[in-house]
Amino acid sequence: MKTLFIIYWSGTGNTRAMAQAVAQGARDAGSEAILKEVSEVDAELLRSSDALALGCPSMGSEVLEEELMEPFVAALGRDELDGRKLGLFGSYDWGDGEWMRNWVERMRGLGALVEDNGVITQLEPDVKALEECLALGAKLVA
Repeated sequence: MKTLFIIYWSGTGNTRAMAQAVAQGARDAGSEAILKEVSEVDAELLRSSDALALGCPSMGSEVLEEELMEPFVAALGRDELDGRKLGLFGSYDWGDGEWMRNWVERMRGLGALVEDNGVITQLEPDVKALEECLALGAKLVA
C-alpha cells in the first residue's frame, strides 16, 4: 500500500477542504493518506512517504504563506523531492495564479514530478475543484 503525505496551510479553511479531498482521493484509490498541517511536520518526515501533496493559498503579492509554509518549502531539497510524485494545490482571492505557476516551476527545479501543474480555485472550492483534488489524490498514489 502506498502512503501519501498531504501537508497544508489554511487560513480560512478553503485549502483545508482541498487537502481533505486530496486525502479522500488517495484513500478511494486504496492507499493510506496522512493529512497534516505544516506546523506539525518537518522535511525529514517526508522521506518515508511514497508521494507528497502540498497545499497553500496565495498570499499577499501572489506568494506562499510566509511564516510557516514558505520556510517549510524552502527547507525541501533534492533529497526530499528528486523523482518523487508531488501534487500542489491551493486557493486564491485575486490575481491569475502566478503563485502556483512559480511554485510548480520551483518544485520541478528540485526534481519533483509535479502532477497537473497544480490545482487552484478562487476562494471556496466548488464541486469542480474538489473533483480535481480527488483526482489528484488518486493520481499521486497510482
